[in-house]
Amino acid sequence: MSSGLQIRDLTLRIGGTPIVSGISFDVPSGQITGLAGESGSGKTMTGLSICGLQPKGAERGGTVEFAGRNLIGLSERAMNAHRGTDIAMIFQDPTASLHPMLRIEHQLTDHLRFHERMTRQAARSRAIDLLASLHVPEPAAALRKYPHEFSGGQLQRIAIAIAMICRPQVLIADEPTTALDVTVQAGILRLLRELCDEYGLAILLVSHDLGVMSAVADSLIVMRRGEVVESGTCHQVITDPKEPYTRSLIDSLPAAAPTRVATTTGLESL
Repeated sequence: MSSGLQIRDLTLRIGGTPIVSGISFDVPSGQITGLAGESGSGKTMTGLSICGLQPKGAERGGTVEFAGRNLIGLSERAMNAHRGTDIAMIFQDPTASLHPMLRIEHQLTDHLRFHERMTRQAARSRAIDLLASLHVPEPAAALRKYPHEFSGGQLQRIAIAIAMICRPQVLIADEPTTALDVTVQAGILRLLRELCDEYGLAILLVSHDLGVMSAVADSLIVMRRGEVVESGTCHQVITDPKEPYTRSLIDSLPAAAPTRVATTTGLESL
């Protein structure tokens, strides 16, 4: 098991415009690290840059270290060996990672069979077990369905399954609950917490919503205009912010902030 990710002096420029300006932070294994900020702060581009999914023509600098190797500067082929197997990403809209014309079984097992050379039956068995562990109803039947046959919350669980099928050590979740209603949102956050605790995952949770962060993150990094303006434990940052910008984000929260989600060690609350 790796120690997660170490990001140092990460920069990203698109068309000569700086989007991310030399930020540094760690994403440790066994923890959920929150990356927060308003729209345009650079948080989503940071997540994409870590995975090597930045826009074509963008220029990256700095280091993203995983298992002692700097991922920046790797060839596309070398990066593909890490992406999906060691580092995976889920998105706000699960349909972005699901093909509407392919059954769920094909989408769950295809790259598993490619990366791990599994037989079709072995891959199908792992897919069923994973869907069951992610609380997808009737997982064997779910494999035969198409994306349009699922609700938004179930689709997001399936998208998480696709990200997790090759058992990565790092999971980047970009606004994974924004498109969901509050009840479904809580279930997805609880699921991320369970995955983190059970598998020792290093999770980077990207969100503009500090209410979401307060419910699940262990540590919190706040970005503004491509820079880190504040970081610390989630409790410290939310209860005693040092920067006016962080305070403004907190003040925009509803009066009743979410309680901590259930973890494998019980129910936590701030």
